[in-house]
Amino acid sequence: MTKLTTRAQDYSEWYNQLAWELAENSAVRWCMVIKPYGYALRENIRDVLDRMFKNTWHSNAYFPLFIPKSFLNKEASHVEHFAKEAAIVTHYRLMNDPNGKGIIVDPEAKLEEELIVRPTSETIIWNSYKDRIHSYRDLPLLINQRANVVRREMRTRLFLRSAEFLRQEGHTAHASAEEADEEARKMLDVYNDFATNFMAISPIIWPKPEHDKFAWAVTTYAVEPMMQDGKALQAGTSHNLGQNFAKAFDVTFTNEKNELEYVYATSRGVSTRLIWGLIMAHSDDNGLILPPALAPLHVVIVPIFKKEEELQQIKTYIQPLIDRLETTRLQFPSKYFKESIPLKRKIDEDSNKSPGRKFNEYELKGVPIRITVGARDIANGVVEVFKRESGEKSSVNIWDVEVHIDQYLYKEQNNLLRKNQAFREEHTYTVDTYEEFKEKIKEGFVFAHRDGTTETADKIKEETAATVRCLPFDLKDENGTCVYSGKPSKRRVLFARSY
Repeated sequence: MTKLTTRAQDYSEWYNQLAWELAENSAVRWCMVIKPYGYALRENIRDVLDRMFKNTWHSNAYFPLFIPKSFLNKEASHVEHFAKEAAIVTHYRLMNDPNGKGIIVDPEAKLEEELIVRPTSETIIWNSYKDRIHSYRDLPLLINQRANVVRREMRTRLFLRSAEFLRQEGHTAHASAEEADEEARKMLDVYNDFATNFMAISPIIWPKPEHDKFAWAVTTYAVEPMMQDGKALQAGTSHNLGQNFAKAFDVTFTNEKNELEYVYATSRGVSTRLIWGLIMAHSDDNGLILPPALAPLHVVIVPIFKKEEELQQIKTYIQPLIDRLETTRLQFPSKYFKESIPLKRKIDEDSNKSPGRKFNEYELKGVPIRITVGARDIANGVVEVFKRESGEKSSVNIWDVEVHIDQYLYKEQNNLLRKNQAFREEHTYTVDTYEEFKEKIKEGFVFAHRDGTTETADKIKEETAATVRCLPFDLKDENGTCVYSGKPSKRRVLFARSY
């Protein structure tokens, strides 16, 4: 890539060029290939969340990719929600075409019952839970799985929407409605902790409106950060499912009063969509900016040399620094993740690339720190340190570099969070008229009264592309009138455009 398209020139193309550093479109239509650097970022997200879940006493398991069609039919709203997105397996064997036209489906190998390729896992999991749960002593059951999910998507974008994507999903079973809701809220807090302390974004975390919740949920709680264009991203959800799936699959338990009762459930999930959020929240016109807490690479060292002996001199010079960096570990403030993260570094000795090309490559990839070392630096006992987020460049004594790096990485992490939070606050508005609403919704989030009807929500979406994102926990009841219909309203809700 010679020069990155700027956000002002073409926001969509700017994103596509950055995402291309991490993934590419697949030969399989609607699917993507995640490149090694992008997958390393995904692994960091996965590993931090995995430790958070284990620190809250959840265990990992795995359930089948294929779901019997009859399982979906047990939950009517489930079928209605996913019917248009589901991929179906009808046969289990291929054969050579007797007419010599290649491989065809064996017409005699049709399945007795068609299989749905997993769009989500509630049905297959609750069928399994039926055999595992009998008494209140078996509860709570706290299970997490990582899986690929398949849903039909006609308009795909790398990481945002693809027919197949990677996700984490949690499925828990409880003995009471109160315990289930407590679990759903706690895992919402885990997601918020991860978004704040690792993604360096400041989301809103409130319940979804009734018409926009998970189809079979009692309550859906959402994590919704604001991106640089003022739009909301539904980055994660945590659902209190009540007894809906337990009733559909007849999952009961004997409670402490020796009474038979249906189990209470929750589910939750985040996906590779989080990588979309990282790109859209932080990156600039020079490339990716990745928070140090999740960056695949923290420090790249670029030696400046022409001859092999010059490279060897540089390597000898920086070896004590490398040794010190080997023991450097990073720890970020988190309620649910107490472990430290090793500092990841690389020396780029590739003689086929010019230093300028390397500088451009690592700036584009969002590596937080670039260290440059040449003969003049050795003579002066220094190295040159470039800081990606701030763009600052300075000479640092070779014996002070690791302290300098450590301080900067924490500073960069905090700066990214602070900027994201400030941007959201500066682009969040409170309005009382529809004219104000239509003007401000183009810029960010809007608090406004609504009458609570689906008809009004649909009209507002049709005219402005805005939807009700959340119902704030902490806003007091306030008498007013709906900005669209003029009907009475008891409280404001949060509107935004989204992806």
